Amino acid sequence: MTVAALTAAILAGAHGPAPSSMTVTSAFWLHHTTRLPGADVTYRNYYVLLRVGEVFGACSFEAGEVDPDYCADASGLPLSDLLADGPLPIRIAALDAYLAAVEPHHLSAKAEEVILPAGTPDVRARARDAAVVGLLEVTEGSKVALIGVVNPLVDAITALGGTCLPCDFNLSETSSGLPVSRDMTAVIDAADAVVATGMTLSNGSFDTLLDRCLQQSKPLAIYAQTGSAVARAFLGAGVTALSAEPFPFSQFSARPTSLYRYRQNGPQTP
Repeated sequence: MTVAALTAAILAGAHGPAPSSMTVTSAFWLHHTTRLPGADVTYRNYYVLLRVGEVFGACSFEAGEVDPDYCADASGLPLSDLLADGPLPIRIAALDAYLAAVEPHHLSAKAEEVILPAGTPDVRARARDAAVVGLLEVTEGSKVALIGVVNPLVDAITALGGTCLPCDFNLSETSSGLPVSRDMTAVIDAADAVVATGMTLSNGSFDTLLDRCLQQSKPLAIYAQTGSAVARAFLGAGVTALSAEPFPFSQFSARPTSLYRYRQNGPQTP
């Protein structure tokens, strides 16, 4: 299955209600920056968000890909219009909104809810990254490709005894000094396991990522604010584990918020 095939099946009514019956009530274009205390990297993030009922579809994108003016006309449109046309980030946000509306993360029997604590940005970021690391099966000496660099995840993989192989379009090295590759297929091929961000959905590389991991029988964990419900649709079909963080994201609140962990074999039991 590919993202395009999933979209076509939804438009054909194969996954529940017709997307033409679901209307966008609010559209958001967001830009924010983050620099945690003591860090020397400023993260610059852009998001489009589409609200449908009680859920939000979300997609992060690179600067310049989506104009803020898209919001002027998106509210009131059926999801079918946005799924069928427009820039890729908007189509991913619409796909995410549809799948989250059909099965909200907080109602999914497959999800393990993790409450991120109230606190400062660095406290909440560490809790979020710990939840992601909890999905990984890193053994001493194993090589883990990290597609989309988050420095605390680099450190966590190393702390577990693994060798991190980072890949990112926007960084040349990690905060710990590891060189960052721009060649996703090279780091996947060299790795024993792969961790990737939902941004692979918005930049069009998700299908390649999925196919490569399937061909090589490598575990693939996704950590997603972008397209978290989209990534969930591939659980057990290439995606082996998922940390899904629906909007409002942890960086937009100082109060407790939830993320949802999924494994292809179902939730962990105590």
